[in-house]
Amino acid sequence: MVRFLLFTIFLSLLGCVEENKNCPSVYFSGEIVNPTSDAVVLYRNDLVIDSTELDANNRFSFELSGIDEGLYHFDHSPELQYVYFEEGDSIRIRLNTVEFDESLVFSGQGSELNNFLIEMFLLHEDEEPLMYAYYSLKPEAFSLKIDSLRDIKLDEMNALFAEADLSENAMMIAKAAVDYDTYIHKEKYPFYHRKKTGEKGIHDYGAAFNAHRNILDINNSDLAYFKPYYDYLSYHFGNLSYMTCAKNCEVGTLTHDEHKLHLNRHNMKLIDSLVKVKELKNNLMRTVAVEYLLKVHQANTGCQEFIKEFNALSSNDYHKQEIKDLYEGIKSLQPNNEIPNLEIFDTDGNKHHLRDITRNHKTVFYFWTGTQKKHFKNLSKRIAKLKAKRPEYNFVGINLNTSHSQWIALIEENDLDKNLQFRGGDFQKIQHTLVIDGLNKCVIAKDTLIVDAFANLYASSF
Repeated sequence: MVRFLLFTIFLSLLGCVEENKNCPSVYFSGEIVNPTSDAVVLYRNDLVIDSTELDANNRFSFELSGIDEGLYHFDHSPELQYVYFEEGDSIRIRLNTVEFDESLVFSGQGSELNNFLIEMFLLHEDEEPLMYAYYSLKPEAFSLKIDSLRDIKLDEMNALFAEADLSENAMMIAKAAVDYDTYIHKEKYPFYHRKKTGEKGIHDYGAAFNAHRNILDINNSDLAYFKPYYDYLSYHFGNLSYMTCAKNCEVGTLTHDEHKLHLNRHNMKLIDSLVKVKELKNNLMRTVAVEYLLKVHQANTGCQEFIKEFNALSSNDYHKQEIKDLYEGIKSLQPNNEIPNLEIFDTDGNKHHLRDITRNHKTVFYFWTGTQKKHFKNLSKRIAKLKAKRPEYNFVGINLNTSHSQWIALIEENDLDKNLQFRGGDFQKIQHTLVIDGLNKCVIAKDTLIVDAFANLYASSF
């Protein structure tokens, strides 16, 4: 069957050449095991290019004509990952949502670079615990560790270049995957080193330590939506802002909240002055604004001042509305306000509302998804400890974006109390209304009133 399909694809492509018609230039197809939604959506940057539903065998396919070479990403909610397309590619994927990234394999014409990118992505994730141990090292020793890991990746990259016929742009993407995933650790180092060693203040480690900045491009439009590049720039500008303020700004008399406001305004202005790619600049400033509002999570004049300045610098009207909505959401979640009366569903499909669940009770709402297995395992242990410590609370789980059958199976496999487990109806509405920015977040309520809507299961006091 596989050979037959490949043969028919070959014939169709040959027909396109012979008849000189506008035929699809890229084929993208695949199979998803244990799907978590009914569709696959294909994006170029933040724009939807196409979407298709899975068939009865959980397979999908796209035929794409006249598209630009470059990075795209496909979304199978709630997960997404990159795919790189060149004219003439015929790429097939297979993945299992239980281990989405780890199981993802590309095959067919154009697969070499894509398999390299997913390998670099997984290596970066695997390095995180190792990096955390390295952050206690002296700068010179840390640099040697970083360079050693980069050399291993460069060897793999050079092997890819020798084996695959890649375009100049594709080679640039491969190099970026190595470089920016490596050098983000150097931008993080001053902050994590202070945390690990207990040193006072953050040091400027000089030109030699930061030599990587001389070879990296902060205005590459082709990388604007590439996560390693974008994450690097976010840390880079945060680092520059902090060091510049430490040297030039008199912040000693500022309160903690005033210092946060000052630093984030400085960060936003720095991005505005140095980043020339309009879309990249707007996205980076949006990230600064979102992170600031989420960290402060208050409704005060400082936040209002910050939003006013953000609106003056950003040229993206959608972002401006998004930041306004986020602030309004945070304002509605202040202590002693009534908890939003969102709809959720029990295991039998019956509708409930948050206020009814917390009425006459002390309640902690926590959130989980079936695709994050490791998080779910750790979360279950944490909830068990909290239940033993604070038996006066009802700990109520709200599942986000998991299929009903998979959700039920996970509840039964882990022997969870069905009376305290619910499934969200409209994922985006719950996420936006309760401002869910991470799965360690929880919302504490008492008799329908909010106690703390920005609590953390691991950091907050119960």
